Amino acid sequence: MIKKLLFLFLIYFTHSAYADTIKTDVLVIGGSASGTAAAIQCARSKVKTLLVEPGPWLGGTMTAGGMCVLTANSDMPGGIWGEFRKKVMQFYSKVPGYDTTANAALRFEPFTGASILKKLTDTVKNLTVRMNTNWTNVKKDGTGWEVSILLAEKLTTVKAQVLVDATEFGDVVAKAGAIMTSGTEGRGDTGEKLAPENATNIIRDITWPLIVKDYGAAADRTIAKPAGYDPSLYTCLKAADVKRILAEGRLPNDKFLLNTCANTYHVYPDDLSPDKREDYFKTFRERTLGLLYYVQTTLKYKNLGVDDEFNTPDNLPYIPYVREYRHVKGQVRMVLDDILKPYNRESKLYRTSIGVSDAAPDITSAGIAYPPFPAFSIPMGAVIVKDMDNLLVTEKAISVTHLANAGTCDPAVQMVLGQGAGTVAAYCAFFKTTTQKLNVRIIQGELLDFKGYLLPLSDIKFTDPDFRAIQQVAATGLLESIPVPTADHRVKLCFAPDSAVRTSEVKPVLNEIYTRGFLWFNKFKPGEYFTVDNLMNLVSDITLSDPKTLETTLRNQWKTVYKFKDDYNPNRPATRREFAVLTNKYLNPFARRVDIAGRLLN
Repeated sequence: MIKKLLFLFLIYFTHSAYADTIKTDVLVIGGSASGTAAAIQCARSKVKTLLVEPGPWLGGTMTAGGMCVLTANSDMPGGIWGEFRKKVMQFYSKVPGYDTTANAALRFEPFTGASILKKLTDTVKNLTVRMNTNWTNVKKDGTGWEVSILLAEKLTTVKAQVLVDATEFGDVVAKAGAIMTSGTEGRGDTGEKLAPENATNIIRDITWPLIVKDYGAAADRTIAKPAGYDPSLYTCLKAADVKRILAEGRLPNDKFLLNTCANTYHVYPDDLSPDKREDYFKTFRERTLGLLYYVQTTLKYKNLGVDDEFNTPDNLPYIPYVREYRHVKGQVRMVLDDILKPYNRESKLYRTSIGVSDAAPDITSAGIAYPPFPAFSIPMGAVIVKDMDNLLVTEKAISVTHLANAGTCDPAVQMVLGQGAGTVAAYCAFFKTTTQKLNVRIIQGELLDFKGYLLPLSDIKFTDPDFRAIQQVAATGLLESIPVPTADHRVKLCFAPDSAVRTSEVKPVLNEIYTRGFLWFNKFKPGEYFTVDNLMNLVSDITLSDPKTLETTLRNQWKTVYKFKDDYNPNRPATRREFAVLTNKYLNPFARRVDIAGRLLN
């Protein structure tokens, strides 16, 4: 009898242990903008994915945090970010006055944005989403990870080959034991000329966005005076153009996002530590309610009030917009010069890009004299935790400096970056390998398959028939991006496909990639401009193909197959489009492997 009971107990115990363990290829913790995109990409790349979000909404700061006016990357609406943009615009297409211009700022009600993301995840195979689910512990499990989550109030173990920390604070990688740094790095550490001489504990301010609704001129939505209300906290708005602020934050259905000096708060890293942040957040919520009262009374906008969009006691967003807290030590660290002069550095991080950004430093960077800020690529190594296999990180904890963070913390940028991190995670899971053995070009190729950008070329959309060829050649550095200053202190990067190719711009990289390049330049000695004939001869020489046969083929296919705009003329300078398309097809420079720092591998 005892043996029988023991046998039944063992069966029950084994069954219970099995039921309390979930196995998945990739576990993403955090349904932030980047976490949602990462999970979607992993699943679409055919690996089993679990997304765990502690809160009730997907989207992080751009939905649950109310930061719902997105201006970044509007010229580069590719991949999952472009998909989200399109669905938002379709949803509001019949709302009077809604701007559906292709590159307009994206404006949406937070609840609507979260709903669109949830519907998007519901359509993806291989993806399971668990909302209102907390995690409690994380530890290494061979080359994979083991994480404890509270599933239906029951402690459950998740075993994953790859773990992605997409939380707003980098809490998962910190718990896993990754090296983290906070504050502003010193000039001697990063080599950044704009960095202070010595490191400081200064990080970017946080904002508790305020979403208000116009209930009509006759309405009085004035709230009771908040406890501890101090009007002096909001005097920075006295000299502000409130109508302009409302116009900039206009949302559909008579709502507005208030993201101002009066609800942006200074913090230090220690204030955001897990044991202190909730107390600070309570203070900031109270001050943000005070801002609402100030707007209604002192500024005489009593018709503006909050509605019940957020299911919180005070009707404020669930979470704040945190621009920065701490950064992980990654396989590489992106510094400001990787943004300002990517081609003039020993490392070529742009060659390893998995995301793009055209976001410029915001008001919280006012104390730093940034030069006009160019669009840039975000390197793969910035999301890979150093010396910890198969642990990735997104959001504000990626491996960048304080100065570079100004261009990476934007929610639209994070959605783009999340898709890139998802391709890395999917690669490791699909090929059953680790983050120490990545093939950069295969991962980037997967990203291109799903309409992602490698280089932030605003004049070459993913709908361009030559998009992939141009992106791949640009990612080698053969043809550098062309900076175009804008009126808002930013710099767009363009490809200028119809401009002529100069020999001086392609010669260094051709010699770097091809061993026969040096011999070819000595033999043919092209002039200032690289002609169509030069291009044909280069292809013939490197591929060891017959030049006459190649010329005949190109002449016949110039308009019919390649659909080039200009007629075939061997004596004129080749355009950048022609050069990119033909070198990509015949020479395939993108196939030349690079390491995580962008250096060519033999």
